[in-house]
Amino acid sequence: MGGPVVGIIANPVSARDIRRVISHAGSLQVTDRANIVLRILTGLAATGVADVVMMPENAGIRGHLTRAMTRAANTGEARFPALRFLDMTIAGDASDSARAARMMRREGVAAIIVLGGDGTHRIVVSECDAIPIAGVSSGTNNAFPETREPTITGLAVGLAVTGVAPAAAAFVENKRLDVSINDRREVALVDVAIVRERFIGTRAIWKTDGFRELFVAFGEPGGIGMSSIVGLVAPVKRSEPFGRRVLLAPANEAPFTLQAPIAPGLIEPIGIVEVSTLALDAPVRLAISAGSIALDGEREIVFSEEDEVTVTLRAAAFKTIDVAACMAHAASKGCFVTTGEQLQLIEQIQGG
Repeated sequence: MGGPVVGIIANPVSARDIRRVISHAGSLQVTDRANIVLRILTGLAATGVADVVMMPENAGIRGHLTRAMTRAANTGEARFPALRFLDMTIAGDASDSARAARMMRREGVAAIIVLGGDGTHRIVVSECDAIPIAGVSSGTNNAFPETREPTITGLAVGLAVTGVAPAAAAFVENKRLDVSINDRREVALVDVAIVRERFIGTRAIWKTDGFRELFVAFGEPGGIGMSSIVGLVAPVKRSEPFGRRVLLAPANEAPFTLQAPIAPGLIEPIGIVEVSTLALDAPVRLAISAGSIALDGEREIVFSEEDEVTVTLRAAAFKTIDVAACMAHAASKGCFVTTGEQLQLIEQIQGG
């Protein structure tokens, strides 16, 4: 394989939490996920990416892809890169995403395209080191991955990894929240929520009475999930060099209440005590001494009075591919124009 290799992680167990039951979130079937991958592959092939490696699974995505690509080849309509699957054992849970990201990192892939919500992207980022990622929204809460046609994501990733789009435009540095509990280290891409209950349970958080504290890397007015609390009170952009810290309380005890969309179709009253700026590289101790910690909407850690817990906002912690910037560069340079004569016409139009 002479050119850049792109990795794809599409874990079919993503978006299977309790929020699917208590809210009105959509649910992608296996065939829908496979069709998303096929559209990504089409975009990658159109930009010259010849080799793709993908995480295997047992839900049927692989079979659907193989059949579709075989049919295309047999009818002379092949428009896909060569696709192979990692040689790894499938556990059928989120650990598959972590294992796949580690294997892709060792193989030196140029980028990883992730299908999933905030939780799946968090897992991949925690393992991919310096490899840039591109997100495709297919989870429950999708505050981190932007909603976009997968074909365009494939095109943009191809432009980035082949060098057609310059690195300065193609790759963006992102903030991250680092959680330290004794010797354990975890990360969150969007938010860290501290809840009173000392159990993991169904992992996803949605009962607002137990919310006590929130740390947010970015929060946009049009966002979903816990970060929407910041987005509707004191918005923070992804590019800004700070975050937010919010102290919370039951709605009937707090100074003021916010109606926030904490999951698709689930708008709940949130009691807010205080909102402050979260500075970079400044570890913050928690406001309560015992409870549990949710990373990007999913409870992962239980802590007690004996534990040492801090949350730190980091800048330039991982890279993503700027899809819009890659496509804008392609348009300005006529990258998809096929002849010199047509390119001159495009240049005249842009110049006029």
